[in-house]
Amino acid sequence: MSAIAYEDRAAGGLEQLGLTIAREHLDTASQLAAAQGWSYSHFLGYLLDGELAFRREKTIRVSLQFANLPYRKKLEDFDFAQQPSIDRRLIDELATGRFLAEGRNIILQGPPGVGKTHLAISLGIITAELGYRIYFTSVIDMARRMAKAMNEGKLAREMNNLVRPTLLILDEVGYLALDPVQASLLFQVIANRYDKGHPIIVTSNKAFSDWGDVFAGDAVMASAALDRLLHRSTVINVRGDSFRLKEKRQAGLASSHPKGGPS
Repeated sequence: MSAIAYEDRAAGGLEQLGLTIAREHLDTASQLAAAQGWSYSHFLGYLLDGELAFRREKTIRVSLQFANLPYRKKLEDFDFAQQPSIDRRLIDELATGRFLAEGRNIILQGPPGVGKTHLAISLGIITAELGYRIYFTSVIDMARRMAKAMNEGKLAREMNNLVRPTLLILDEVGYLALDPVQASLLFQVIANRYDKGHPIIVTSNKAFSDWGDVFAGDAVMASAALDRLLHRSTVINVRGDSFRLKEKRQAGLASSHPKGGPS
């Protein structure tokens, strides 16, 4: 069989296997291999690198498309200098993704506007870039959607949508009150993900001692939820002023002191 026939056969094989990017680069790779005297393994590795990179980018793109992120901000966009209460080394350790394999939850606590959601989203994007599925939702939106699914007889499907992703980001836990049914559904999500070993990132303005309020006044349910969340977890307390308030002050739109206070 001639060299041209072998090349046609290789191109057809790559096409049949669905390796379309490798097929597109076959001629270029063959010419480079011949000109530079590559080994067969070098040639094959070069040919597959483009295919693997394309598939990785596609996986990340699809994951982020269905992640329901309200916005996309990366870790390098976070101003750690403005929030010295945060241990940058700890955040860098979480950014390795080891917490995913460990099934370790991340609890970000602190007042509104201090960057909890930014950090949660950044770690979510890193998770997607590692090839895992993620999903973001505020707790109140999740609870309302699940209550609606329960009334329509679709709770099992909705629960699966929340348990299946490798990482679930639950934003604004405690910001708005849940009714008893919604609180029970939140507990079921936490319990089911705990059983699967799938981690959760939680952002909350509530101290753990106040989580009875999160679960509609049910202290027993709150304790059971915290027992699962904290069993394997990293807790990060974010202190300091709101980024949004700082920006207003810098723009001269807000006073740096309460009304009636010192100038």
